[in-house]
Amino acid sequence: MRVVIAGGHGKIALLLHPHLAGRGDTAVGLIRNPAQAATLRAAGATPVVCDLEHTSVTELAAHLHGADAVIFAAGAGPGSGAARKDTVDRAAAALLADAATHAGVHRYLLVSSMGVDAPPAAGTDDVWAAYLRAKRAAEDDLRDRDLAWTVLRPGRLTDDPPTGQVTLTRHAGRGAISRAEVAHVLVALLDAPATTGATLELVSGPTPIADAIRAATT
Repeated sequence: MRVVIAGGHGKIALLLHPHLAGRGDTAVGLIRNPAQAATLRAAGATPVVCDLEHTSVTELAAHLHGADAVIFAAGAGPGSGAARKDTVDRAAAALLADAATHAGVHRYLLVSSMGVDAPPAAGTDDVWAAYLRAKRAAEDDLRDRDLAWTVLRPGRLTDDPPTGQVTLTRHAGRGAISRAEVAHVLVALLDAPATTGATLELVSGPTPIADAIRAATT
């Protein structure tokens, strides 16, 4: 399987690449900074320099030809303002969907966030509120598309080692989840077409990942 990951140098993606490579898949990581290419190669991925904030649909689609799936794991990151939450977390996700359609890539996994169902509460930090709104808008945009999409909403992210056990359901409740666990779940979702059209929340839990995915789609 050839998988193109937007946000190829992100913390989740750098854990995702070796997992894909280890099972014989081809991971292609989209990066903005050419200096990050060596890190991706060391993680088992093929780096492609493509700034999602400054590229066209046709240019991006050219990088997707021959792919079996795309994963949007990009984000504006800490220290970015509200404007970049929109241009990356919303607009770049939509651009990737446009390009996937153009390139004939049907499977699309979107890494979103828990907490996007309700409007940000009064007093919420402006940048965090912009992030939640951008993630929700990206989800809403994807749901209107003729793609085999799955939305994954992780809880609070940690750098703990994976346990192979999670809670994955439509309404998981507040909790934390390791980035390594998120990477493992994303790979498992690639092989789970029954999750198409599902929005799933992910936190730490007692259920093996394969069992959790089966339970979430029954």
